[in-house]
Amino acid sequence: MDGLIGKKVGMTQVWDEAGRFVAVTVLEVGPCPVVQVKRQATDGYEAVQVGYLPQKPQRLTKAVRARFEKAGVQPCRELREFKPDAGESVGVGDLLNVGLFEGVKYVDVTAVSIGRGFAGAVRRFRMAGGPHGHGGHSKRRIGSIGERNLPGWVRKGKPMPGHMGAVKVTARNLAVVQIRSGENVMLVRGAVPGPAGAVVMVKKALRKA
Repeated sequence: MDGLIGKKVGMTQVWDEAGRFVAVTVLEVGPCPVVQVKRQATDGYEAVQVGYLPQKPQRLTKAVRARFEKAGVQPCRELREFKPDAGESVGVGDLLNVGLFEGVKYVDVTAVSIGRGFAGAVRRFRMAGGPHGHGGHSKRRIGSIGERNLPGWVRKGKPMPGHMGAVKVTARNLAVVQIRSGENVMLVRGAVPGPAGAVVMVKKALRKA
């Protein structure tokens, strides 16, 4: 399988193999029970659906609750689908953990970034703003947005004030520093989006072997 669901525990520092003191993010990966295995013949594509974190049954809809009852799995708060490896045999009810990443050097981690609320363009997009000298009237404004005669409309994606953060972000090609199977913990080099306690999706790096 190409990934699992986990949780961001926080950040710390460790010594790497080269004797350098590096900043790492601690990720708790799994355990993730297999809720459903989708097949090409019946569902039109191959996928393995896994759950993460226990959830009270009364907080789920009847349809979702029935899916867990059919699988014989405790209800979970999070559900995600991952692509199985060629020839991999995974069954409903199997428990997957961080051992899936043994031998993997790089991972991609997806999470929702920390929300910062409403912010201006200077903070949100790091724009320079206007002159900051005496008499300046547009110190933290974005200036012209080009909506007059040409082109006559505001271009899509123009940096403007708005809600900052709280969007899905993927940190790619993070080096795996350590895997602690006994604790279901993985240490990856660098920062990962989201606050401590955020649910993350850890996948084997797509663009790096």
